[in-house]
Amino acid sequence: MNFPNRLILFAAEGFGLGRIKPAPGTWGSLWGLPIGWLLGYFDTTWWMRLLVGLAMFIVGVPICGRGAALRNMKDPGSVVWDEMAAFPIVFAFVPLNDSRMWIILALGFGLFRLFDIWKPAPVSHCDKWSGGFGIMIDDTVAAIYACLTLIVITRFI
Repeated sequence: MNFPNRLILFAAEGFGLGRIKPAPGTWGSLWGLPIGWLLGYFDTTWWMRLLVGLAMFIVGVPICGRGAALRNMKDPGSVVWDEMAAFPIVFAFVPLNDSRMWIILALGFGLFRLFDIWKPAPVSHCDKWSGGFGIMIDDTVAAIYACLTLIVITRFI
């Protein structure tokens, strides 16, 4: 495998976390914690978080598509860029710059994993799409579910 393909695969596989077994999606989702922390540290607004999520989605479509092709699979478990890209959406509308930050980060992580594994409709429908877009879209929809749930929960904590 040439260097550019190795580099793309390294990014697609979450800079190595997606290669950890069992549960590579959960390992790759751990990137959500530093991503969320950075969003809070830089005191980003909701639209900045959505912009970061959109940029990660757009970049992720070819990265995930190429990563899947390099692994000769439709949606290999080791390709976790889609999980990483979901977290700016998960945390888009909740406070990340106060004393509850680590509680919110942990809840967001858990909620995203719940919806990503459970795959309620329409997440399960999106999971059937192919290519890099198909790999990215189901996690994005799971992130929206996690975001909406997190908004409700943060009203009470």
